[in-house]
Amino acid sequence: MVPFSFCSRELRLVSTGPGRPSALYWPEEQALLVADLHLEKASFFARTGQMLPPYDSRETLDRLAQSVRITGARRVYALGDNFHDSHGPGRLEPHAAGMLAALTRALEWVWITGNHDPHLGAEAGGTRVEEIEIGGVTLRHQALPGTVGPELSGHYHPRLTVSARGRRIARPCAVRSDNRLILPAFGALTGGMDAADPVILSALQPAEEIDALVPTAERLVRYPLWRKAA
Repeated sequence: MVPFSFCSRELRLVSTGPGRPSALYWPEEQALLVADLHLEKASFFARTGQMLPPYDSRETLDRLAQSVRITGARRVYALGDNFHDSHGPGRLEPHAAGMLAALTRALEWVWITGNHDPHLGAEAGGTRVEEIEIGGVTLRHQALPGTVGPELSGHYHPRLTVSARGRRIARPCAVRSDNRLILPAFGALTGGMDAADPVILSALQPAEEIDALVPTAERLVRYPLWRKAA
């Protein structure tokens, strides 16, 4: 786990393997935060004839369970687009459904609804809210431009692309401004948006500076994305 400071709070990015998207752990709240799980995305596309390996939910939930074990978290906040659509919980195959049920029983679990799952039902377990404030920080699915107080969100699936030894490498990343942090998509079957895309940078305004954060085995690497002109 790689610690860093955000709005005077100590947070940690947690990865379950090289190149995998990170969860966010908040030690003071004993809370694990994940964004954009997009559970049952493969089964959603299968209904339209686009066949994908149907194991995305198992893999995502396994990574999530690993993150809980690593951190010892007692509560989970899922920051929207938890399922690829609001009917996703009903399509979970028995093994994945059992994994999710075990997690939501063992932990205090809060689903923050997103644009993909605005009508998430009770069969998913846990509690459903549109947004919530904990420890003075607002948790919502999509960053709200102009926000003054601390905010944690998802939605944009940020990825940082860098050139190394003649190759271009893309990695999921978090994007941080002065008072807001966008988490990477945690789901196993999710794409990504360039962290420096104007859509992401605009969503975090106003800001003095915006950085991409990528955890490595030993440290947190910060890549400047935008600086306010002097």
